Amino acid sequence: MNKLSLFLLPLFLGMFACQTDDKKTSTEKWKAEIIATEEKFAEMAAREGIAKAFLTFAADDAVLMRNDSVIIGKKSIQQSFKNTNSEPGSVSLTWQPDFVDVSSSGDLGYTYGKYVYSVTDSLGLKTSSKGIFHTVWKRQPDGKWRFVWD
Repeated sequence: MNKLSLFLLPLFLGMFACQTDDKKTSTEKWKAEIIATEEKFAEMAAREGIAKAFLTFAADDAVLMRNDSVIIGKKSIQQSFKNTNSEPGSVSLTWQPDFVDVSSSGDLGYTYGKYVYSVTDSLGLKTSSKGIFHTVWKRQPDGKWRFVWD
């Protein structure tokens, strides 16, 4: 190996190591943004109601899967909430992401975890159901994360 090769090899290796560290730093930052968005979403659902939270954090082209059907688009999501009670106090939805991942380009991510949905009837009887949620997040042109699948 000539002297130039001995000089350039460590230089190139150092450049690639820095790129890997930068990519890892970006990925961790994006994951933290998604988790923070999930937390704000859950807080709004608890404080201001499920419908308002879902409409606030949905992308315009969001899709909700409910029971045996899909609800496509923010306007359809809004319409679906008109037919259900989603006010704080009588209905609650709590969740916590157990896992988050994000694409290497930082424009798509997903979370999953456990949720609890509770309804209190007019007699004060509370019933709850538990399950697993899966949400796909997409970075919007304004930089905010909004869900496109839930």
